[in-house]
Amino acid sequence: MAVAGKVEDWKSGRRPATEKSLNLANMTRVQEFILLGLSTSQDIRDALFAIFLILYLLTLLENTLIIYLICSHSELHKPMYFFLGNLSCLEMCYVSVTMPSLLVGLWTGPYQTSFTACMTQLFFFIVLIGTECTLLASMAYDRYVAICRPLHYQLLMRPQVCLGLALSSWFGGLLVSVAKTTCIASLSYCGPNVLNQFFCDVSPLLSLSCTHVALTELVDFISAIVIFCGTLLVALATYSAIGVAVLRMPSAAARHKAFSTCA
Repeated sequence: MAVAGKVEDWKSGRRPATEKSLNLANMTRVQEFILLGLSTSQDIRDALFAIFLILYLLTLLENTLIIYLICSHSELHKPMYFFLGNLSCLEMCYVSVTMPSLLVGLWTGPYQTSFTACMTQLFFFIVLIGTECTLLASMAYDRYVAICRPLHYQLLMRPQVCLGLALSSWFGGLLVSVAKTTCIASLSYCGPNVLNQFFCDVSPLLSLSCTHVALTELVDFISAIVIFCGTLLVALATYSAIGVAVLRMPSAAARHKAFSTCA
């Protein structure tokens, strides 16, 4: 009931007296956020809960099966499947960061989450999304070496190199997350504290801050350039080179095999 009252006050433009006092005094930071979720209709929430729960369980089952097959079959102990196993692990972590809060919101409606829990969720979300971008670039490089430089593939993609690329992907995502989460957590949030979202994301949090966010936006912009645009350019460059190399192959069967490994 308390959460519902706060949400109604926020929607109608009113703020509780305590929030007004905090905003005027500018002394105390918000200690919790209210996540509105996807829908306020109980019937819609029940249907969405069932759908997303099934999708979540299927995602976990599918990726667990992929990891099991790669680990248990020696013929799959190759760089391409090594990266696919990392990607499957990443996807399991990714959905486990966001999906539980979505399911809780669909089950209970708008609910409160502490400031610490919100920042923790944001930290892992940024780690995983940054790691995924870098890992996809590493997978593109693996296919480039396999198709464009097949005679040097065993040397260029030896186990030490594959492990280094995977660890670099996770480390890059970790560095970006530390920088962005630290900046966002250091901002002051005086109210309102309602997020029109089902998990703690960067943009909704920045919109609630009552202090200057120029530095945080700059960090966000630089990290986007370095991680997202950088890895996108790497992937585009490698697949462009792959496309040129495949089109030059004299055999249709060889072209089909090359394209299928990149699919």
